[in-house]
Amino acid sequence: MFKKYKTLKWIGISLVALIVIVVSFGFWFMSLIPSKDTKLTTVTIKDLPYLSENRIPAKGKILAIVTSTNTMGYEGKSTGYELTELARAYYVFMANGFNVDIASPKGGKPPVVIDWEDMGAFDYAFLNDSIAQHKTNNTIELKEIKEEDYVAVYFVGGKGAMFDFPDNEHIQTIVRNYYQSNKVIGAVCHGPAALVNVSLDNGRSLVENKKISSFTNEEELLFIPEAETVFPFLLEDKLVSKGAKFNEGAMYLEKISHDSNLITGQNPWSVWTLAETMVKQLGYTPKQRAITAEENAVEILSVYHNKGLQKAKETIKRIAKKEKKYIDRALIAKHSIVAVMQGNIGQFLDILKITSYAKKYDIATTKI
Repeated sequence: MFKKYKTLKWIGISLVALIVIVVSFGFWFMSLIPSKDTKLTTVTIKDLPYLSENRIPAKGKILAIVTSTNTMGYEGKSTGYELTELARAYYVFMANGFNVDIASPKGGKPPVVIDWEDMGAFDYAFLNDSIAQHKTNNTIELKEIKEEDYVAVYFVGGKGAMFDFPDNEHIQTIVRNYYQSNKVIGAVCHGPAALVNVSLDNGRSLVENKKISSFTNEEELLFIPEAETVFPFLLEDKLVSKGAKFNEGAMYLEKISHDSNLITGQNPWSVWTLAETMVKQLGYTPKQRAITAEENAVEILSVYHNKGLQKAKETIKRIAKKEKKYIDRALIAKHSIVAVMQGNIGQFLDILKITSYAKKYDIATTKI
């Protein structure tokens, strides 16, 4: 009896100790992530020198296309276009002298997905921009689009695009005509769903033998294990089946593919580079822009994946030495959670060290 009591006692002590360790780790982990500056929510174009200063004369118009689909899969989960994927490209285009019209398959006000944790200064500025909001609340129906009015088209991501982009005849016509007339085509994340069923005048698939990036199977299945039943297809699989040379980067980090006038990006973290690459393909040098805290975090994580922990720390030190250079520590910390979900404990511990190292330099997360 005494032995049984002693065993239960030690089990109880062990459970309490485990709870204390877990709670302590939780508090420590949260201490690595600075709270967002509430002033971000009031940011406007006037607060962003990239948009308000040294304005570039108008060069033409770019058409941005978003999904009209508001639910996905048999469970009817809500979806739409990703606000960050529209807002950031929209402002790159505007800053470089291109007016932007926004269209959708059905026109009117399309459904939007806002990931508040990922929102930055430009995203809040977009929400506070009366002109941008008028455009998103009153998108042009695709059948009303005049193709000759635009020098480029940009397909915004969002899981809804998987449902109403692939078989839309207006999208197929725009993409085919733009590609064959050497106009620029951009698409990010799930946006390349617009390309999968486009055939050229010679009968060949548009994406055949083209280097393409999009949201990957690995990225899709990590958070939606049942994705193969939720979506009509997995985007990577569909592109490959059509003959694309799929170009995959690290999970949830920047990756773009540039194949002639076709420019595609893997995920939301690819938007800045993709939009500026579109500007270059249009024949212009992109306006100089301050690198965002998010982009610095992505650079550090990319260095870690390619060159290891020590090089990642050296990158943090380099960024810290530059004036007005900031790091989104929350984004780095999220990648530690991704590592756990993948069962990679070593990577999890490394990324925690990277996050802690960035905190050591006290580099803020919310500065512009």
